[in-house]
Amino acid sequence: MHPTNKAARVAGAVYLSLVLTAPFSLLYVPGKLIVRGNAAATANNILTHEMLFRLCIVADLFSSVIFICLGLALHRLLSSVNKMWAGAMVALVLVSATIGFMNVLNNIAALTLFHGADFLAAFEKPQRDALAYLFIRLHNQGQFMNEIFWGLWLFPFGVLVYRSGFLPRFLGLWLMLGCFAYLVLSLIALLFPPYYDAAFRIAQPILFGELAILLWLLIKGAKVPTLTVSADASDSSVGKAGASPARTFPGKLTAPPTTR
Repeated sequence: MHPTNKAARVAGAVYLSLVLTAPFSLLYVPGKLIVRGNAAATANNILTHEMLFRLCIVADLFSSVIFICLGLALHRLLSSVNKMWAGAMVALVLVSATIGFMNVLNNIAALTLFHGADFLAAFEKPQRDALAYLFIRLHNQGQFMNEIFWGLWLFPFGVLVYRSGFLPRFLGLWLMLGCFAYLVLSLIALLFPPYYDAAFRIAQPILFGELAILLWLLIKGAKVPTLTVSADASDSSVGKAGASPARTFPGKLTAPPTTR
């Protein structure tokens, strides 16, 4: 397998692992345990299904680790296209992962308050539940803030895909549109919260660009160009050095010229 094609499939596999962990912590567990606007019911759900909530915390942490690995895998695949854009992509991934790590502390603080350790004896249970619910809301707001970087990293990623020559250009354009979709969603969440759910439903087709590039990398890999040795050159080489007949062999990838 050509090294570029192998790097594409490795990046696709890492991307797939992120898709398997992130929705669990971002969608499934919050939808299962958190009752909007009801701290007491949320506390009861989390304490009843504590292991599920702890798995959510672990999945959150591992999602950030996998995101970093994905950035490095894509850098390996696309750095030959343009080193500056590839470096910017990885830098934005690192910022997003750092925010993700720090945001997990909010859920850990909420779990501590729900348990009501000895040093929290000064607070009544309804007060502890309310404070814990506040931390859960802060975790949610942290995700809305992180959507800025979930979007920003897609722009250099999309530019690299568009310029690569071994991945479809339409996927690059799709990813760049995803960048702006996430930015708009983040602003709506912070400025006009009641409209966020409707905006997210509208933006979903654009956000599926990440799923499309994942499947392409995993299934199709990279379209590696080949160079063909001409018959005359082959006959000449056979006459001079007893070389084998003409055949095709992987060509060396070259990045398209860029202008700034």
